[in-house]
Amino acid sequence: MTLRISRSSTPDAIVFALSGDMDLEHVARLQELLANETVNRVTLDLKEVTFADRAAVQFLASAEASGIRIVNCPRYVRSWIAAETESQPQRKSHDFRERSPRWPR
Repeated sequence: MTLRISRSSTPDAIVFALSGDMDLEHVARLQELLANETVNRVTLDLKEVTFADRAAVQFLASAEASGIRIVNCPRYVRSWIAAETESQPQRKSHDFRERSPRWPR
């Protein structure tokens, strides 16, 4: 499985456009990239994501809870994020700049 990650900047945020299949391995790489960002406003653009496994969805739910904006999210991924969020009401948000690159655990 392959995930392409393209980084760009806008006046409002750093945007990571994701394309392809997203799984645990790709989550780890994206986590590393997010940990290196010093700008508080980060957007993940999922317009070209064709597949996301549970680890990816859990990551996206935590990213969104920490304030990362998610745009162009496929409907099935958005539904799964909502389900993950509802099933983990006590889950704390994560500041990705303070986390180990090995997240999620």
